[in-house]
Amino acid sequence: MSAAARSDRLRALLAERIVVLDGATGTYIQGRDLTARDFGGPEYEGCNEHLVLTRPDVVREMHEGYLAAGADIVETDTFGGTRIVLGEYGLQDKVHEINATAARLAREVCARFETPDRPRFVAGSMGPGTKTISVIGNITFDAVTAAYAEQTAALAEGGVDVLFLETQNDTLNVKAALLGIAQGLAIAGREVPVVLSVSIELQGCMLAGQSIEAVYVSVAHRDLLAMGLNCATGPDFMTDHLRTLAQLSRFPVSCFPNAGLPDEEGHYHETPEVMVAKLERFCAEGWVNIIGGCCGTTAEHIRMIAEMARRHRPRSAAPVRRTIVSGIDVLPIEDDRRPVVVGERTNVIGSRKFKELVVGGDLDQAAEVGRRQVRGGAQV
Repeated sequence: MSAAARSDRLRALLAERIVVLDGATGTYIQGRDLTARDFGGPEYEGCNEHLVLTRPDVVREMHEGYLAAGADIVETDTFGGTRIVLGEYGLQDKVHEINATAARLAREVCARFETPDRPRFVAGSMGPGTKTISVIGNITFDAVTAAYAEQTAALAEGGVDVLFLETQNDTLNVKAALLGIAQGLAIAGREVPVVLSVSIELQGCMLAGQSIEAVYVSVAHRDLLAMGLNCATGPDFMTDHLRTLAQLSRFPVSCFPNAGLPDEEGHYHETPEVMVAKLERFCAEGWVNIIGGCCGTTAEHIRMIAEMARRHRPRSAAPVRRTIVSGIDVLPIEDDRRPVVVGERTNVIGSRKFKELVVGGDLDQAAEVGRRQVRGGAQV
């Protein structure tokens, strides 16, 4: 089956049954008690992505364990595969080699497990990186875009069936990453579907402050394969956010939580039995199309999740015909809210002054233009 055919098959499968994703990568690798030598030397210790070059057997065994447990999708060992992260280890010149190798490695393992009736899929893992545009402001939009374009091109060349833009915590980074993904796929000459998964913290929003509704509205115009939640918390704290997304999303919905919250040493203690009992509600309510595990989940977690998922039907998306705009918060445009006052001076076409501020890089003063309009009564 060609890469394009596998991607099409995955899209169709989401409407047929709940698709099972694999479990944790980072905590799996930590559990292997590897040494600096395994990572290629002390300077690379902790760079899990480098293992696809130095200890591919470890990564291969991880994929094999999850596939044997019943996973339909395995993620490449490339969560920190952009030059933003790899550069912290001096590996920025190996972005292409690491990502393409990781994709081929996962593809080879999947090929041994799949059958004509049971295809297995490779997801290119693309984490949030270590720099944010909004939260810290230590990277530019263009730099994020370029980093994801480079990673995408390599993953696509390696043969991934889908891209997982996951654990995202800043909507501006998400927009830059999606633009970079489009550029990278154009370079590779491929079309690969994208799943966007964000992390909602205990305070009820992403680190940059957006609620699940706000980030969904910000990307609802994109052609995503699915959108969902992962990491940050266990299933308990995801419930309300997942319900909200399932009620709103025009895309299939994914969910892969941690095995509970970590203790002070970073260990996760939610057993497969306890976690599956909680996840079954998500499936029984018809909220999900893709389900799996994040930090702390093991092959046994995935085995029990796969068994449970077979008892339930996937979510059916119901079109939501509402007009909603968002920034940090959402503003539904309802009949009882009209008229909605829109401040139009934050418009590079309609306001010469605002355009000059933006082109000149004076974003603080550009933002003040918007703040003045809000003080004057603008709602948008």
